[in-house]
Amino acid sequence: MDGQDFADRSQLKPAVVLTGTAKEGSAAPPIGLVDIGVSDGAYLFRVALPGVRKDQSGKVKCEIQRDGRVHIEGVITGVGVPKDSSAVFQMKVQQLCPPGPFSISFNLPGPVDPRLSSPTFRPDGILEVVVMKRRTPPTDGGLPPQ
Repeated sequence: MDGQDFADRSQLKPAVVLTGTAKEGSAAPPIGLVDIGVSDGAYLFRVALPGVRKDQSGKVKCEIQRDGRVHIEGVITGVGVPKDSSAVFQMKVQQLCPPGPFSISFNLPGPVDPRLSSPTFRPDGILEVVVMKRRTPPTDGGLPPQ
């Protein structure tokens, strides 16, 4: 095999075989996939943040507004150095999220009380947040004030 033949082959897309649930999804975990759940008193949302390590989760900012608008921003770091290695690799095939800043915005189904939220960054790269629905004060039935 001469040098040109090798160079031509290195430009080929690698063969990737997927099975099970990986076969039914995409080849890489996309950032920003969102699940939203609803209960009587709260909303649950989960956001996929692959590439954000748990020790960097403090650098992820999640703002929740009273109208239910959610805005998440942060930075995916990646320097091309595998754990327990001193070698630096230049990525030739990169299907995972590249390093850099990101932001994700979406709306919950209704208004919330942002003060009553409990975020958790799971070890699998999922940001999971439960936020209470905003309670509207009961009306007095339209009676005039006394």
